Amino acid sequence: MLKQLDPLDAMFQALADPSRRSMIERLSRGTATVSELAEPLQMSMPAVMQHLTVLEQSGLVRSSKTGRVRSCTLEPAALSAAETWINQRRLFWMQSFDRLGAMLAEEQD
Repeated sequence: MLKQLDPLDAMFQALADPSRRSMIERLSRGTATVSELAEPLQMSMPAVMQHLTVLEQSGLVRSSKTGRVRSCTLEPAALSAAETWINQRRLFWMQSFDRLGAMLAEEQD
C-alpha cells in the first residue's frame, strides 16, 4: 500500500502511528535489533514486523540480517523531505504574520 503513495505521504503516514514513532525515537539513539525495538511495545512480533515494514517502505528505516538477528537503522536523510515541507509552511506563515503585524501597526499610527 505505501509503495503507491508519494514519498512524503508515505513518510507522514508512517510517522502517524505512535508505535512507529516510538521505534524511530529508539533508532535515533543508534542501531537496534527487532527484539530491542519490540521490547517496550505491547504487541506481537508479527505486529512489530508489520510496523517495521511500513517504516522501511517509507524510507525512514533500513534493516539488515546477520545470522538470525535483524538489525534496524534510522535513515535520518529521509527526514529531510518532511523537514523541508514543514519549514516551507512555517516560512509562509511567519511571513504572513509579519505582514499582518505591519498592517496592524500602520492602522494604529
